[in-house]
Parts: sequence; structure tokens; C-alpha cells
Amino acid sequence: MMRSVPSLRHTIADDIRNKISTGRIKAGERLPSEAQLASSYAVSTATLRSALAVLHGEGLVEKIHGKGNFVRYPRRRITYVGGGLTPRTKPSAPDSALRVSVRTTHLQAHGQLLGLLGVSASSPLTEFLCLSHQGKSPHSLARIYVPHELAPTDVPAELHCYEGIEAKLAELRPPLAEVRERVSARPPTPEEAATLRISSAPGVLAITRVASDHTGRVVEAALLVLPGDRADALFTTRHMTHEGTTGQ
Repeated sequence: MMRSVPSLRHTIADDIRNKISTGRIKAGERLPSEAQLASSYAVSTATLRSALAVLHGEGLVEKIHGKGNFVRYPRRRITYVGGGLTPRTKPSAPDSALRVSVRTTHLQAHGQLLGLLGVSASSPLTEFLCLSHQGKSPHSLARIYVPHELAPTDVPAELHCYEGIEAKLAELRPPLAEVRERVSARPPTPEEAATLRISSAPGVLAITRVASDHTGRVVEAALLVLPGDRADALFTTRHMTHEGTTGQ
């Protein structure tokens, strides 16, 4: 039985991967330039880039525009805890808390926002663009939309977690009565891939969350993007017993 011969790109990727796993190239360290690596392995730049693409897809190496290729720090997993009125993100370890930067923008309703929020075209909305970071590396992305009159004006530019922005939003909006969450797996858009510095290989968990008050009015719509190689989604349903208590 004939064995397949590894291609040049996989041979190069295996060698770089081995150097990373053995600590000869450390997390956060910049790799030599693509021209230097191509010369070192005696291959064309195209072949070298193809080898790096393998490592990008595995999440071992990331390319930062204008700076080069870097060995990624190990990514801590995070769990999106849904199924309740207030969403939560839970890191896999106590010391793996994420920082969240927030950018606030005022805009008019358009496109899919019309259906999500049930508003007419050009209705005033406020968008909170939230990007979480683990150290200096981006981790997850969320776009939260609320009617302009329900948007707080004192949201800080940086928070410790997504729960912080949710707490600020709760200050002006009426109590929530219903939350609908839809989870799908898909490739990242080019913008998402660039923002999160990921390839399309692992895909993302895309969560659409729509919250309404007791009148049925939608008071918040959120679009969350969690890279599939570092995120889980957890939903717990509690049923009521005949006596009116919660069943386990």
C-alpha cells in the first residue's frame, strides 16, 4: 500500500508547529518575515504563505496587518450562557476574565434591523459595538441595538465583561418579558475575520438575541459573534411542577 508523500506546505507547517510546541518559538513571538522563511525552507513565497495558511487555520499563528506573523497565545474558552433574561459570558477559568471595549454610535434603522426591532425605516437607534479582548488579542464581538430613547448616555469605553453593558442598558429600558435567541454556525464575514484576526476554518457561533417587554415591544437586539474554536453556548430550561415550584 503506497503512502502519500506530505506536500511541501504541510512539511513546512509541521516544522513550524513543532518549533512552537517545543518552545523554540514562544507565544507572542514574531516569526521571521515571509521572505526570510521562504529562503530558509528554499521554497517560493507562495508555497510559504500556503504553509502559514495551514497554521492560521489551526489558530496557532495570526497575521497582524503591517506587523507580520505572530505565534498566538493559547485561547481560553468562554461559554455563552443563554436561556434567561440576562445573557452571561463565563470564562473557562477564574483568571481568564476578558476586557470589553465599547464604541457607541447613533444611526437610523435599516436592513435586518427593521425586522429584528420591528421599527420603521430611519427610526433612531443606538448601536453599542463591543469587542472583548484576552490580553491584546480580540476574543469575541457583539453589536447591540436599542431604540435611541432607551440608550444610556454614560456607557464607559471599557468594561470588565459583557454583563457590564447589559447592566447599563437595564437602567432605562422597561423590564424584559421575553427573550428569543437563535444560534447558528457559519463562516465569519471578511470584516469579522479581520476584527477577530481569525481565518474562516473554525467558523463562528452567531447568536441573535431579541428582547421585548410585556407589551411585546422589542427593546434590544444583539448580534454576537463567537469564534468556534474558543466558545460554547449553554442553554438551561427549567420546567414548573404542578405545585408551581421549579423542577430539577
